[in-house]
Amino acid sequence: MLKFPQFSSASSRRQFRLGLALSGGGARGFAHLGAIRALEDCGFRPDIVAGVSAGSVVAAFYSAGLSTERILAIFHQAKFRQFAEMKVPRDGLFRMDRFKRMVERETGVKKIEDLPLPTVICATDLDSGTPVAFTSGALGDRVAASCSIPIVFEPVVIDGRRYVDGGVLHNLPAWPLRDRCEKLIGINCSPMYPSAMPAGKGIIDVARRSFMMMTKGNVAQDMGQCDLAVELSEVADHQVFDLKDLELLVEHGYLTTIKAIRQNKFSL
Repeated sequence: MLKFPQFSSASSRRQFRLGLALSGGGARGFAHLGAIRALEDCGFRPDIVAGVSAGSVVAAFYSAGLSTERILAIFHQAKFRQFAEMKVPRDGLFRMDRFKRMVERETGVKKIEDLPLPTVICATDLDSGTPVAFTSGALGDRVAASCSIPIVFEPVVIDGRRYVDGGVLHNLPAWPLRDRCEKLIGINCSPMYPSAMPAGKGIIDVARRSFMMMTKGNVAQDMGQCDLAVELSEVADHQVFDLKDLELLVEHGYLTTIKAIRQNKFSL
């Protein structure tokens, strides 16, 4: 049985009116920016945000007070090598030190607890095989841990323990928010649809493909915990490390979320 992190009795009461859970999905995570724009245009602003992998990046930047336009601009001209550097393969092909520094530099925040909006960054404890919800500690380390796809990136060591991508066990972080929020919205940018994209043959392609298949299959329980669960099916075939056409991802996220809000007549 999985042992989830326990919040204090005071924290476990539903002290937040609206929570927002953002899934992992690599570059597809930029569709979260469109979803957030849609929520804001409909008058919904989350009181707490949780993110996994790419969702943790959006959660951290959004909670720091950056606009969706500014977040998009930061990554618009970005290259993979700006965030990761090759290392001698032992427990991963790339290290994420550059990415950690970038997160703290662009947000201007060093610790999760200093973010203006309450934020939960979810990762997987590789040593115990359990999901972890970080609500304090070094922001760059926690976001990097949440994004550390096994084999592709080396695990992130925090307080002597190794952490990898939160999507390994829960690619949609509804579980740490459900009991704390009156209403919960989940945005899934890695829906379970057959992929039309051929699988690559290199080690990174195999690791990426295997990981995506695993994460797509573990979101059902968390989606079921949401009062509004939005699946961004239009972005399903966008490649994990492809930072092109980000505006199109944002547009898909916006239109799909608007449609879901109206169809489900979601309200607080």
